[in-house]
Amino acid sequence: MIQTDLPVAIDDRHFEDYPLGAVLRYGPVVVDESAIIDFGRQFDPQPFHVDPRGAASGPFGGVIASGWHTCSLMMRLLVDHFLPRRAGLGSPGIDALRWLAPVRPGDELSLRITVVEARRSQSKPDRGLVHTFNEVLNQRDEVVMSLKAMTLIRCRGAAGARG
Repeated sequence: MIQTDLPVAIDDRHFEDYPLGAVLRYGPVVVDESAIIDFGRQFDPQPFHVDPRGAASGPFGGVIASGWHTCSLMMRLLVDHFLPRRAGLGSPGIDALRWLAPVRPGDELSLRITVVEARRSQSKPDRGLVHTFNEVLNQRDEVVMSLKAMTLIRCRGAAGARG
């Protein structure tokens, strides 16, 4: 069953609040053409990201968002809705990043997160590691991007915990 949020407020979340098997969905965020072009000009200036007229005759039939822009939009949804504000300890990385379909101006993107593993660290018992499978979907529920992420999260009541 897909949830709209975890039962514990984002400011109070700790490792224990990310149950194995939880499926959550956040969004949507609307993708704006000017934001696509601005991001592309600054970080990924390939013609199909920055030149609407030229992109019209290109391989995608129009301007599309950089995959890195899509990652940034996903990250914003993660920070705003999923990652703990006080108990977050960063991420050791991601695996299996895939851009599966173009993201176009006007698309409405949402994020579906599935907690696929949650285990307490044996070497640092004040924290746990949460593995998620993240999918970015458009308004037609097509998966446009996916990745496997890892997040370190402080355990509730752990030594040195804030708040």
